[in-house]
Amino acid sequence: MSNCSDDACQLDACEKPCIHLDKVERVRGVLLDDAHAAGLAEIFSLLGDRTRVRILHALTLGELCVCDISAALGVSSSATSHQLRLLRTAKLVKARKDGKNVFYSLDDGHVHSLIAQGLEHVSE
Repeated sequence: MSNCSDDACQLDACEKPCIHLDKVERVRGVLLDDAHAAGLAEIFSLLGDRTRVRILHALTLGELCVCDISAALGVSSSATSHQLRLLRTAKLVKARKDGKNVFYSLDDGHVHSLIAQGLEHVSE
């Protein structure tokens, strides 16, 4: 027994299979290769965690040390450091050591745009 209405199910697949060769060839010409698809999937996987998204959003406001991020989010310093390590490995954030403190910022403007556009999309 189906758990969706007939109208909803009809939107998921073509009623009569067909292939539009011109469109298929256009897509194949620009389709992501496995390496790029894996990299993009990794980024979106990292964005699937609320704490990491909140960290990235906080960093859109500017550079912060681990202690400040931890205090702002209400998360332990060790948990914050762990999440920052994952984000740094994925090149979403970069770190700078100043004395005994480590300061983090977004790696580049692309990350800022990604967060801003995602936030704009969920706010609509």
